[in-house]
Amino acid sequence: MELKLNNICCICESSHLKQLIMGILAWIVFGLIAGALAKWIMPGNDPGGIIVTIIIGIVGAVIGGFIGTALGFGDISGFNIKSLLIAIGGALVLLFGYRMLKR
Repeated sequence: MELKLNNICCICESSHLKQLIMGILAWIVFGLIAGALAKWIMPGNDPGGIIVTIIIGIVGAVIGGFIGTALGFGDISGFNIKSLLIAIGGALVLLFGYRMLKR
């Protein structure tokens, strides 16, 4: 059992894996911020809690990246103001579309 635990620890100490895990965690936090700001800008009676807000933010960031690239504004290239605005815009588009389908 000790050998298996040591192997797992060695795998987790890999810089690539640490970078991947930190990237995923960072996108979850980024999605939470973008989703929360989108819901703040467009308040309403939407179902879901923090998980739905994170999902709206992350999917909105992807949508915003596609729209921003297509319109020539750029894409989500890191954690900066431009990327945050693009992610919030995408989350707003997603939230608006969801509300239109819900009617």
